[in-house]
Amino acid sequence: MRRLSEFLIGLIFGLGLMISGMTNPSKVKGFLDIAGNWDPSLAFVMGGAVIVSLAAFRLAAKRRESLFGRVIMLNDTKPIDVKLIAGSVIFGIGWGLSGFCPGPAIVSLGNGEWKAAIFVAAMAGGMVLAGYVTRSSKG
Repeated sequence: MRRLSEFLIGLIFGLGLMISGMTNPSKVKGFLDIAGNWDPSLAFVMGGAVIVSLAAFRLAAKRRESLFGRVIMLNDTKPIDVKLIAGSVIFGIGWGLSGFCPGPAIVSLGNGEWKAAIFVAAMAGGMVLAGYVTRSSKG
């Protein structure tokens, strides 16, 4: 039952990304182009996501286990540090240049979008590189 629920949740998420336009790089770039021909429509998508997430996190904070019995661990004590800021800047640059962010890119990959395949491959390479850099900086 848990696997079916996970599949359905992923399906709903992917459909939402497609319907909202988040898988369309030109729409995303239009949203990010605040100094040019700005398309504010994705602000409603993001606002809706923030509202749903806020409600979900508030509910999760009151529980010890998920509906399927897994322990819920919320961490709100991590400080804002250089690694977080640097990662956010790199993420934003990649999003702005490509028009993809990870979730929509994977959905687009499933649609056979070749640009998404390049993005996902580069993202995977970046994750490997980040892991290497993080391990080598620890000693």
